[in-house]
Amino acid sequence: MHTFQPYPIDMLELNPFTRIGTDWAVLSAGKGEKINAMTVSWGGLGVLWGKNVGFIFVRDSRYTKEFIDHGDTFSLTFFPKDFHKTPLKYLGSVSGRDENKIAAAHLGIDYADGIPYIDDGNFVITFRKLSTTRITADDFIDPTIDDTFYKDKDYHTMYVGEILQVLAR
Repeated sequence: MHTFQPYPIDMLELNPFTRIGTDWAVLSAGKGEKINAMTVSWGGLGVLWGKNVGFIFVRDSRYTKEFIDHGDTFSLTFFPKDFHKTPLKYLGSVSGRDENKIAAAHLGIDYADGIPYIDDGNFVITFRKLSTTRITADDFIDPTIDDTFYKDKDYHTMYVGEILQVLAR
């Protein structure tokens, strides 16, 4: 296991467009030994309701969604630029319903105040869930979004979480 230290949120220099959208992050949720993780490339960070928050989008079909829906917390793990993407691709393409995909991807798990995260990253943000919003076709003002991203009607739920802590190694 690696040693992570608290990192002041006001010193965080992170470009969410590249770190989430291009480099990907891993979303982890669950309690105890019953956890799951998946790669995410849609989301962001900001301020909402007077709180520092992160928001992520998870498709209805994803197994990790069950863990977020039944829990109060989740984490995002970010990786160094030179981290090999093969394990991240595996987490994004294989279901944890059928196997322990975290172990199969040769990644480790650790916990911050009971919140699971991937130990192989270089920094982690933990969150307390504040809201969930299911996205449907009726929500789109631009109809091309539904046609382009939801041909199979596997919509996303948006989760907004208050940032509890940032950890870095």
